Amino acid sequence: MTVDNVDLIAETPYIWRARRADSRHRLICFPHAGAGAGAYADWAGLLPPEIELAAVQLPGRQNRIAEDPVTEVGPLVRVLTQALRPVMDGSFSFFGHSGGAILAFELARALQRKGGPQPSHLFLSAQSAPGTTGRVRRLHDLSDDELGAEVVRLGGIEAEIAEDEDVMDALLMTLRADFELWENHRIEPGPRLSVPITVLSGQSDPRAPLDTLDGWREQTDGPFGTRFYPGGHFYFLGEAAELVGHISQTLLAPQMAGRTS
Repeated sequence: MTVDNVDLIAETPYIWRARRADSRHRLICFPHAGAGAGAYADWAGLLPPEIELAAVQLPGRQNRIAEDPVTEVGPLVRVLTQALRPVMDGSFSFFGHSGGAILAFELARALQRKGGPQPSHLFLSAQSAPGTTGRVRRLHDLSDDELGAEVVRLGGIEAEIAEDEDVMDALLMTLRADFELWENHRIEPGPRLSVPITVLSGQSDPRAPLDTLDGWREQTDGPFGTRFYPGGHFYFLGEAAELVGHISQTLLAPQMAGRTS
C-alpha cells in the first residue's frame, strides 16, 4: 500500500517527521553510518495511514552538514532522550539500520533505566549482536580510497557518485567518523529490555553474518524474532516495500486484535 503526498520534513535539529493527524502509532527511524534522516523519505509513503514516520537527524549530514559529527555514544544518547520527546509522546517503536540499530538499542536501554517512555517494538537491522562484532572488518582506519571502495562494494554509495571527488570527500569524512564511533563502541552488560525485538538482515550481509544475529535474543525478556531478505548490507534499499509492510503488519496486529476482541 502506498500513501501519496506525505513528506518527511525537518521539524527540529534532531527530528524529521511526516505528520499524519489520524495516526495511532509512530515509527522512529535511526539511519546508518554516513546517512541522514532523508534515507527514510520513501518510507513515509509506504507506511499505512495508521503509522506516522519520524526519522532522527544527527549532526554532520544533510541540513546539519556544517556541524561536527558525533564522537561519543553516551552523550548522544543522553541528548536524544530529551530531543526526541516530541515524538515519544504516544505509542511508538524504533527501527535502526547498522550503527542506527545500536543507537536505537542504547536509547531504548536508557529510557528503560530512567523510567521513561518505552518503545512498543525494537527493529534492529543489519547489526551483529553484542559480543560478535569482532568478526566484522573494521573500516574506519582504512585509507580514503579503500573506505570508498568498500562502501561502494557494500552498496551504500553508487559507483557514479564515488567518481565525484568533491562529493566523496564530504561523504568520507562523515562515514569515517560514524564507523569509528560504532566500531569502537561496546554494548555493556545490563538489564534486559522488556520490549519485543525483531532482528532483520540481508541473507548475504558481510557486516552482519546470519550466525551473529541470534544473540540479540539475550537482550530482551519480551518476544524475539528474526526475518531475512535477499541481498547484502543494504538489502532494505531494494526490499523497502516488503520490509515496511512487515514492520507495519507487526505494529498493527496487536491493535487490530484489540479492536476485534
